[in-house]
This record gives sequence, structure tokens and C-alpha cells, in this order.
Amino acid sequence: MSPSEDPGMTTEVARVPEPTPEQRRIAAERFERANQVIATGNYDYGIQLLLTCCKLDPGNLIYRQALRRTQRAKFNNNLRGSRFAFLSNSAAKARLKAAKHSGDYLKVLEQGEEILARNPWDLGAQMDMAEAALQLGWLDMAIWLLEQARQRDGQNPDLNRFLARLYEQRGNFSQAIALWELVKKADPTDEEAQRKGKDLAASETISRGRYEESALRRRVHDLESQDTAPPEGVEEGTELAPVDRVARESAPLLAKIAATPNDPLPYLQLAAVYSRAGRYDEARDVLTSGLGPTGQHFQIRIELMELDLEPFRRNLAIAEERLEDLAAARDPSAEMTPQEEELRRIRLRLLKEINARELEIYRIKADRFPTDMSHRVELGLRLLRAGQLDEAITELQQARKDPRTQWRALMYLGFAFKSRNNWRLAQRNFKESLEHIPETEEGQRKEVMFQLAQGHAEHNEFAEAIDIGTELANLDFNYRDIGRLLDEWQKRLDESKSS
Repeated sequence: MSPSEDPGMTTEVARVPEPTPEQRRIAAERFERANQVIATGNYDYGIQLLLTCCKLDPGNLIYRQALRRTQRAKFNNNLRGSRFAFLSNSAAKARLKAAKHSGDYLKVLEQGEEILARNPWDLGAQMDMAEAALQLGWLDMAIWLLEQARQRDGQNPDLNRFLARLYEQRGNFSQAIALWELVKKADPTDEEAQRKGKDLAASETISRGRYEESALRRRVHDLESQDTAPPEGVEEGTELAPVDRVARESAPLLAKIAATPNDPLPYLQLAAVYSRAGRYDEARDVLTSGLGPTGQHFQIRIELMELDLEPFRRNLAIAEERLEDLAAARDPSAEMTPQEEELRRIRLRLLKEINARELEIYRIKADRFPTDMSHRVELGLRLLRAGQLDEAITELQQARKDPRTQWRALMYLGFAFKSRNNWRLAQRNFKESLEHIPETEEGQRKEVMFQLAQGHAEHNEFAEAIDIGTELANLDFNYRDIGRLLDEWQKRLDESKSS
């Protein structure tokens, strides 16, 4: 049974080898070249370059997004692709079905892209590719593929059902509810659609209430921090509505874009205006419209990626705030409620999504600006969180050469080597980090001291653990229960001496 048919979704993830650094380098070069030729209108060559990028680094969503934009531009967004796509795609569709049947999910994605090169709106190919992406553990890509399919087939109940389940899995309750409503509209007797609408309503209400409250606080702060001088023709003391302020700020930027469409700065400034006002869709539209005229400008692409992260970050804040409320309302001795457990699962999924997206952003930045070690530190941290330890160590060892990023790189190296069960290298990097941590970073200093003390204790080096733990307790006796641990380590040390 496919994920689109199974309400429980799939939990097993197929293992896919990570692209090698050389493959990533080649893909990045092809991507830059593709952007150059696409800007000249050479869509066919650009599509071939982007297809190569997708084969070299199949989990990279940026490459597929650029590929789809180019494919649609080639066909002037006619919603049907090549006139003879039905005939010319028949062999590729047969190969896709065979790959799906055999469980070769990467092959499904490859054959799907071949089909979409002739018809970027082929519904069957996009749904099969979404299932393959889900099997590979790429939830974000699966959702994006289905969102692209909805641009032409937005009323298809099977498509809406599949995407609604994925939205629910990611914690996007309001979007899931809207799709379940469309499913129910197509078939009023659909029991799952009726049940899901009710089940998700409470979660969506909580999320909307929490977000609107926090959004209001941010909006008030933004308005207070902005220039309060009234525009020309408005008397002092006249209160401006938020929409008027946005209109005032956006008008000159829109004029600049019209006058100099090749300049990326007005697009970035206008998107920032809309983002500050919480109008994220308009900000995204502005940035997307600037890609073509500016030749796929690097900073616009990065800002689009950052903007796409915003819903995940908002949902994470909502989930964490709701978890705190539920934990505070529950008896400390009682077990977690089912609602708490579900929120914890959603929180973990959101953290994974955010880390994967941030990892890709910093990888692109590190490749673009190889001498800026701050990007390598951030990339190393995301690789560490993703469990890609060897690649994280490579990036962080480069970053520790720069005095400006040295202590952070050393600290993360300590965690990386600890995760690899190499205590000696972890100890060495933690100690060196401790020597360079600024006095203002007291929290980080205490954590490194705790890691050193705990690491010594785990390796039965209790005297060293007590020495460092005592220094930590002198700074903060309650830090991570260090007082109790010192008593325990002292007892273990005394027992080893007496035996």
C-alpha cells in the first residue's frame, strides 16, 4: 500500500548514500553554469545541467526548484508541456513504474524528472516522485512536489488527501484542514476527511491563537522601533495604520524595481518590508519575481530559502510553547499525556526539518564564500546535529584556524569526537575551547566544563572529573545537577582507593 493510500503513512526510510564532497562541488558548479545560461534564454541546456545536479545530489531541493521553474518557463507556463508529451513520455513512464515496483526510489525520481522535462505538470509523475521522496526520508521534498502538482490539479481528491497527511505529519494543521475540506467537498461521505477535520481543529485553534499572539507582539515591537515621523502631508500626532506604513515604505522600492529591474537590492529591501509586516507570501512573490531579472542573484536565492524556513520556525515556537503549558499544568509525578507525546513528535520533526534546511543554506554559503569561516562553523554544527560526524569534523577543523571562530569550532569538535566515542580527541578540543571562550560567553563556558567533567567520570577518571566539576560548582552549584554528581564521583573515587 502506498503512502497516499495508507492513513498511517510509512515509517521505514530507505538508506541513500550521501553525495561525496566532489559530487557536491561538481553539482554546485553545474548549478552556477545553469543559472548563467538560463539567464540568456537557453532553457534546454540549463535543464540538462540541472538534471545533472539532481542526479549528483538528489536530496537537494534547491536544484529541483530551479529545474521546475526553468521547465515551466520553457513552455510559457501553458499547463500541458510539449504537444507530444503523452507519446514521448510513454517509455519513461514505464521505466518509472518498474523502478517504483522494485523499490528503486532514486530511479523513480530520475525517471520522473525525465517525464517532467517534457510536461512539468504531469500529475502521475509528481505523485510517484512524492512517494519516492517520502520513502527516502525527504518529507520536505515530498510536500514540495505535491504542492507543485496542485498548481494545475488543485481539486484532485487523491492529491489533496496525500498532501493533507504530509502537512499533518509536519505540524501544518491549518493547511491540512483546508485540504481535508476539499476532500470532503469532493466526497461528502468520506469518513476520513470528516474525522480529520474534527481531530485537527483543536490543534489548529491552539496554533493560530499562539501564533497570532506572538505575531502581534512582534508587530508592536516592529512599529515601535520604526521611524515614527509621519509622511509628508500628514500632521504630527496622526496615527498611521500598519497597512499605510507598509504602503509608504514599499512605494519607492516598487518604483526602483520598475526603473532598474536588474538591481537585486530593491527586491531584497521590499521583501524585508513585507516580512516585517508578517506578509510572507508577498515577500516571497517579490523575491521570486526578482530571480529572472537579476540572473538568479545569490542573495535573493538565499533570502528565499530563509523565507521558506519561517513557517517551520513559527510552528516550532508554537509547539514548544504549548509543550511548556501542558507540562506546567500536569502533575510532575504523572506520565506525559498523549497530546504531549504527539507534540513532542511534531517538535522533533520540525527540528529535523529546520536543521536540514539550514544545513543546505550554510553549505551553499560556505561554497560561495570559502574564506568566511563563520559559515563553516554553522555548517559544521548542522552536520553534527544531522549525525554526519566525519563531514562535520572536516568543516570544523577548517574553521578552528580562524581566531574569530576558533572557540566555537573547538567546542563543536569536542561534541563531534564525543559522538564518535573518541574521548581523547573530545577532551583535547573541549580543553582548548575552554582556553579561548570569551568571558561574556558564561553559559558556553559552563557547558564545556560540564562536558569535560562528565567525560572524565564516564572514563573512570574521577579525580579529574572532581577537579573540573568543583570549578563549575563554584560558578554555578545548580548547573545540571553538578552538586549531586560531585558527591557521586567522590564516593566512586573513595571506593576505588579502598579496593
